[in-house]
Amino acid sequence: MLEITKLDKCFNNKIVLDSVSMQVKAGRIALILGTSGVGKSTLLRIVAGLETADNGTVSLDGLNFNIKSHERNGLVGMLFQHFNLFEHMTVQENITFALIRAAKLSPQEAQERAQALLARYQLADKAQVYAANLSGGQKQRLALARTLAMQPRVICLDEPTSALDPVLTSFVANSIQELAHTGYMVLVSSHDTALIERLNADLYLMQKGKIIEATSTTAFLKEQENYPRLSSFIKGQEHHELKEL
Repeated sequence: MLEITKLDKCFNNKIVLDSVSMQVKAGRIALILGTSGVGKSTLLRIVAGLETADNGTVSLDGLNFNIKSHERNGLVGMLFQHFNLFEHMTVQENITFALIRAAKLSPQEAQERAQALLARYQLADKAQVYAANLSGGQKQRLALARTLAMQPRVICLDEPTSALDPVLTSFVANSIQELAHTGYMVLVSSHDTALIERLNADLYLMQKGKIIEATSTTAFLKEQENYPRLSSFIKGQEHHELKEL
């Protein structure tokens, strides 16, 4: 189990995370909702070891996560909002590069693992295509395949459905649910309230660096009147989307 306990983080004297705590069990999804700037991405980056917290702890199965330790390499995979692919490399090279350099697999082992993942995410026929030439949906799938290639135990997805059409959003949601069914601990940051109906997840609403309401998607959908802040957030997002049309 992943345990996040009283995380604090400030940037330039601005509070970004304020005593944030949550638990994510194996096979569960933590869906972290909120508008831009509430601290969702920073929380994921701390879990992934890309940022350090000012206070608080992150532990996995009771052992404190020392984010500076080489022993944690590969335990957490991060899928970024803008994918962060190596555009000048082929699809297959995007996966094998880290496997060879960081995981110390042989080129043959790395290639075999990459090919299995590309087949799983329907990219086998794109193996020798440069990442720069992929569509947005294909880049999304490649980024997910690359994250899984390192065989992490915890997966963080930052705004995974941002700017995707409904078909691709459904695909990504199904992929996230599949990750949980496989036994991963999954953290998803998003402002996309459609994910509430698409994921069986533990639900956290953040505002000004704090978790202000928490429940499960099942409980929320059953009795929305018990969660006024989540209901208000959803209505606000729907109103914002309508204004953009």
